[in-house]
Amino acid sequence: MKWTRKTTEKIAEVLQQIDIPVSANTVARLLYQMDFSLRVNRKQIASNSSPHRDQQFQHICSLRTRFQRQGLPVISVASKKREMIGNFKNGGTKWDRSPVLVNDHDFLSDATGVGISYGIYDPPHNRGTVCVGISHDTPAFAAHSIATWWRREGARRYGRAPKLLVLADSGGSNRCTSWAWKIQLQSQVCNPFGIAITIAHYPTGASKWNPIEHRLFSEISKNWAAEPLDSYEKMLKFIRTTGTQTGLVVTAYLDRNEYPTRLKPDPQLISSLRLTPGKVLPRWNYTIQPNL
Repeated sequence: MKWTRKTTEKIAEVLQQIDIPVSANTVARLLYQMDFSLRVNRKQIASNSSPHRDQQFQHICSLRTRFQRQGLPVISVASKKREMIGNFKNGGTKWDRSPVLVNDHDFLSDATGVGISYGIYDPPHNRGTVCVGISHDTPAFAAHSIATWWRREGARRYGRAPKLLVLADSGGSNRCTSWAWKIQLQSQVCNPFGIAITIAHYPTGASKWNPIEHRLFSEISKNWAAEPLDSYEKMLKFIRTTGTQTGLVVTAYLDRNEYPTRLKPDPQLISSLRLTPGKVLPRWNYTIQPNL
């Protein structure tokens, strides 16, 4: 046999039936000696892998290096998993004298609302910003979150920088094929602040290499592990108190605006979009200029 789901006790019983007296502990010791151990599936095989995957990673690395050398802002953006606000179970463990009692089912009807986190991470300064929405994760919400970051933090940190590099996933509210995402960036960020935005998308299935995932979102999840998010104030507090030994500082803002879904972009706005496709893999790389 190459593998089995039988416990060491059951394996010992089978051996005893063929007159091989052995204990479960001995079975476990012999299995380890033969390089057997309890195994789980490993997510390591990339699905939908693009033939241009490595080329895009090299291009992103080149863009980051060029922007940082020039002192221009570089941010990594993404949406975090939607959280239900209420007395619901939150994954993880914590040291406590007694368990926290929560609802036995996670019904949306029992929630007081939803918390949709859109994060902006500034790798050179190790600073994170999270806008918590109460409506839907739409391109308008994503662009408004970036505008909020620039107005409250980015402009103070980078002054009147003429360019901004945005590293984003290929899906979600900031997906590379969304005209609404591009239109909202121009109307909410480029035009009001007079800044040109270069967007570079990570290939499909490669979002875990987006810096925000392992530098910001993972730390937030660890900070509120095993603690029910029963109010927006509590959710914001956990985000704001997230930190690391390397000096991560996080700010958070509550966005109470309503963002309707399934809105079709206005064809006139699409035609007025000042979008320049990149020379390298234009589907994933492009620059949006402000309208003069």
